[in-house]
Amino acid sequence: MTGFPRYAIYFAAGSNSAISRFGAELLGYDPYTGEEVSFPREALDVAPDWREVTTDPCKYGFHGTLKAPMALTPGKSEAELIAACAAFAEKARPIPMIRPVVDSISGFIAVIPAEPVGALQELAADCVRDLDAFRPALSAQDRARRKPEQLSERQRGYLDRWGYPYVMEEFRFHMTLTGRLDAERRGPILEMLRTRFAALGLETLAIDRIALFKQDDAKARFRIIGEWPLKSFSAGSRH
Repeated sequence: MTGFPRYAIYFAAGSNSAISRFGAELLGYDPYTGEEVSFPREALDVAPDWREVTTDPCKYGFHGTLKAPMALTPGKSEAELIAACAAFAEKARPIPMIRPVVDSISGFIAVIPAEPVGALQELAADCVRDLDAFRPALSAQDRARRKPEQLSERQRGYLDRWGYPYVMEEFRFHMTLTGRLDAERRGPILEMLRTRFAALGLETLAIDRIALFKQDDAKARFRIIGEWPLKSFSAGSRH
């Protein structure tokens, strides 16, 4: 990926939330503080190489992607992006509610919605569209990095239009906990993560805020530099 710093608009559940602490402990990193966090004993017991298992998601911090990482387009500033995020959050919308479960998705393990939630799909699509003016044009290098030959026709179209293939109908909300694992390793790790997640007693999760994450350079981890609660409206208060 060329161009730094990079920014991403993610969902993060709040610095004091149980699920944020759950994610920070398992990834060994808290994007709210920028500090490392000790791994839980259970993780090291099931995988002594837990640091390697979580190397990829640790770089980004525990989150759910709404708009993928991007450099800023020329002429746009961080202050303008912060203001745009605040304005986006002020637009009244239904607050998506998901039933979170831990499961495997494309070879890695993540917290995902147990079933599709239309309001969440709409929130992500709005975020992609409304903040796209801050995204620079996709370079040939970055397009090639996405291996367009392995994407579907629709995904290639989204890559060219929005700079990322997994948007709109291709969007699948997930909060990543591991890197890709082969099936043999995945089973015991999935069981451990499900047990730890069940202990939270989290039956529903409101996707009720957006956070702006920033990566200073290629070696840096993403950290949160701004967070905004989403303004909600009830079904009877649209007009």
